[in-house]
Amino acid sequence: MFALLAGGAIAAGAATVPPPGVAAAASTTGTTAPTATARPVAANPTVSRLRTCSVSAQAADGRLAQMQAQVRNATTGELLFDRGGSTPSRAASVMKVLTSAAALDVLGPDYRATTTVVKGSSPGSVVLVGGGDLTLSRLPGGQHSTYDGVAHLDDLARQVKAAWSADPSNPPLTTLVLDSSFFSGPEWQPSWNTKEQGDGYMPHIAALEVDGDRDNPARATSPRSDDPVGRAGQAFADELGVSDVQRGPAPAGAAQLGFVQSPTVASLIQQALIVSDNTIAEMLGRLTAIKAGTGSDFGSINAAVVAALGSYGIDTTGIHVADGSGLSDDNAIPPNYLTQLFVKINARTGDLGVIFDGLPIAGKTGSLSYSDRFTGDAAVADGSVFAKTGWIDTGYTLSGVIHSSDGTPLTFAVYALGDVGDDAKTAIDLLTAAFYRCGDDLSNN
Repeated sequence: MFALLAGGAIAAGAATVPPPGVAAAASTTGTTAPTATARPVAANPTVSRLRTCSVSAQAADGRLAQMQAQVRNATTGELLFDRGGSTPSRAASVMKVLTSAAALDVLGPDYRATTTVVKGSSPGSVVLVGGGDLTLSRLPGGQHSTYDGVAHLDDLARQVKAAWSADPSNPPLTTLVLDSSFFSGPEWQPSWNTKEQGDGYMPHIAALEVDGDRDNPARATSPRSDDPVGRAGQAFADELGVSDVQRGPAPAGAAQLGFVQSPTVASLIQQALIVSDNTIAEMLGRLTAIKAGTGSDFGSINAAVVAALGSYGIDTTGIHVADGSGLSDDNAIPPNYLTQLFVKINARTGDLGVIFDGLPIAGKTGSLSYSDRFTGDAAVADGSVFAKTGWIDTGYTLSGVIHSSDGTPLTFAVYALGDVGDDAKTAIDLLTAAFYRCGDDLSNN
């Protein structure tokens, strides 16, 4: 009976006490019930469980030099591991992921760069107008360059010859004018090491260019020239059968005689990421700036890319973009931005699935399939790490998605910066493999 009476009293109290923080209404007897004190309650409270899997030994590897790293649970977004994750630093070629994300936002996956030919201002002249397609090839159609699905100069020349011949008022075709004004400013980023040109990793960046200005169009790594516009112009002059090659702007409103287009942005991104192609990354960065309206030189890339990255709802504080490829030491990207962006890439948010599809896979494809990546103890993660590699003289980087051993998808970024050697790649792979083993049990200790 006592229990029943007590229960009734509790029930009666529950019926008369208002919700926390809400004053009670006056009773019929004229008295006022006391206001209940609200107890703070977290919105959607979560409890972080104790995690016990340590990677402290791998993280302490001296080959990582000035190490920064961060790991998140890609499903929940929960931060699992953090070492300097909020500090903006040079990210090397991992920068290509951010350039790609910006291009998808501003240009869209189906955008193509267009190279055109128009009538010149003088009799017998035509103007080759570069539209920023650095993959345009001088190889005959049917021959494969280092890039897939590209346009060819011989196709463009056939169009021009047919259009020129169709107008009987045209005099013989004698002069080719080259217009590369779509890009402005210096062709070489001042902070780049010039050896990258001779070693075959980076061309001068011009709006009119063929085969990424490679000496050998079929080789990914091939020395580049000091005059990409001249190389492209001479190749097209040979196709047209003219010897007089000049430079200058296309006349306003000139009649178009032909055009060809680059592969889509989606295709370009996947080709840039899988083997870390600098040429395509710079092409995407410059086209993004032009479409965004920030300018057409190297200096215009930062504003365009940072604004586009902000559209993904991730804080861009501290980000600075000096180029599209990541070759510059002046780039600054906090690992924290990358781990959050890769959460969205892993979820294929918007068009970001394009980036995931282009990522190298450990032990399987692209720059993570080379003989010095994910070997020995790190081979346990083969096939389970989808990530972009990075290397410059002052650092090695790796960032992407791990399908960990317990089934938990993780996003991660690892920077090894400073006085590092080639063996930093091994140390990065071993740390990444340790993340793979731990999965959602990864400890921050």
